[in-house]
Amino acid sequence: MNLEYFIAKRLITTKDYKSSISAPIIKIAISAIAIGMVMMIVSVATGIGLQQKIREKVSAFNGHIIISNYDNNQSEVTLVPISKKQDFYPKFNTVEGVSHIQAIASKAGIIRTENAFEGIVFKGVGGDYKWDNIKEYLVAGKLPNFSNQVNEDVVISQFLANRLKLKVGDAFNTFFMKEGQNKLPNIRRFKIVGIFNSGFQEFDATYVLGDIRHMQRINKWKADQIGAFEVFVDDFDNIKLVGEEVYQHTGSTLDTKTIIEKYSYIFEWLQLFDFNIIVILIVMILVATINMVVALLVLILERTQMIGILKALGANNWSVRKIFLYNASYLILRGLFWGNLIGIAILLLQKYFGIIKLNPENYYVDQAPVYLNWGYITLLNGLTVSVCFLVLLIPSYIITKISPVKAIRFD
Repeated sequence: MNLEYFIAKRLITTKDYKSSISAPIIKIAISAIAIGMVMMIVSVATGIGLQQKIREKVSAFNGHIIISNYDNNQSEVTLVPISKKQDFYPKFNTVEGVSHIQAIASKAGIIRTENAFEGIVFKGVGGDYKWDNIKEYLVAGKLPNFSNQVNEDVVISQFLANRLKLKVGDAFNTFFMKEGQNKLPNIRRFKIVGIFNSGFQEFDATYVLGDIRHMQRINKWKADQIGAFEVFVDDFDNIKLVGEEVYQHTGSTLDTKTIIEKYSYIFEWLQLFDFNIIVILIVMILVATINMVVALLVLILERTQMIGILKALGANNWSVRKIFLYNASYLILRGLFWGNLIGIAILLLQKYFGIIKLNPENYYVDQAPVYLNWGYITLLNGLTVSVCFLVLLIPSYIITKISPVKAIRFD
C-alpha cells in the first residue's frame, strides 16, 4: 500500500472529514452518480428489451424473411400460388444463417357468429410450421397438429375470442369470398383448440391460424402449391445480409422481403430508442461528472493547508494529486455500488412482477420488457468510471498551483 493511498484512506474515514463543510456536497455527488447509474441501467435494459420483444412478436407471425410471388408482396392475402418444389425447401442449406423455412398461405375471410362478425386473415400452416414462436403467447387450450390428416382445429387471438364471445372448444363459421361477381362464398366451420394473446394489436385483431390444406382446397390449388415461404435466421442483427443472400438464391419469379422492409414504420420507430438511450447516457454521465468535479474542487480548497504541508515535506505535485484522485475514486465507486444495487433491483422487480404496465395499442406490449445482461452493466460501470476519472484530472491540476508557504498560512 503506497503512501498516497494510505493518506486518502485516512481522509475518507476521519470523523473531521465526515463532519466538514464538504460533506453535504460529497453526499450530493455520490447520490448523483447513483441516480445516474440507475437511470442508465434502467433505460438500456428497457430500451433493448422493448426492441427485442417487438422483433420477436413481428417475426413470430411473419418469419424474418418472406419469399413470395411479386404479385403477393403488397397484400397479406395470397393471390398467386408458388410451388413448394424449390431447391431451398425444406432445408435452406445454400445460405448460412438460415435456421428454418416454412410454407404458408393466407386468405381474407369473415367469422360469423349468432351475435357478431369480424373480418380476419386466415393463415394456413402445415406440419413444418414453427409453433415455438406462438407457444409463448398461448393463454388457453393447446396448439393444433397439422402433420397428419386435414382437420378443422384453429388458434385464434384472445382479442377476437372476446369480441366474438368464443372460447376453447367452440365452433364457428368462416366465409371466404370467391373471385368474380355474384358468386356464393365458401363456408368453412372451424373449432377453437387454442387462444393466444401476443399483445400486438395489429396481429391479434387479424390472424387466425389453421390448416393450410383448407386454403389449397378453397383456392383450387394443387397439394404442392402454397402462398409464400417464411424464413427464420439465427441472428436478427444479420437479417439484412442474410436477406440479400436469400434473394440471390431464389428464382427470378420470386421476390424476398425482410420484416424490416415490410414493417418499416415499426422498425423506424424502434430506432428512435437507440437515440434516446444515447442521450440519456450522455446526460447522466455529464451530471455525475459535474458533481464529482465540484466535490473534488471543494475537497482541494478545504484541504489547502494539508496540501501545503505535504509539499513542504517533499511530496511532488503528482503524489498530492493522486491522494485526491484516490479519494474521488472511492466516492465514485460508492455511488456506483448503490446505483447498481437499486437499478438491478428495479429491473428484477419489473421482470418477475411486471409492475410497470404499457398500453399495447401504443407500445405493442402490455408491460415494460426487461433485458438484463451483465455485459452492458459492466460496460456502463466502466464507462462511468473512465469518464469521471479522466475529467477529474483537470480540476486536480489546481494542486500544482498551490504554494506551500501560502497554503500553510491558509485559513
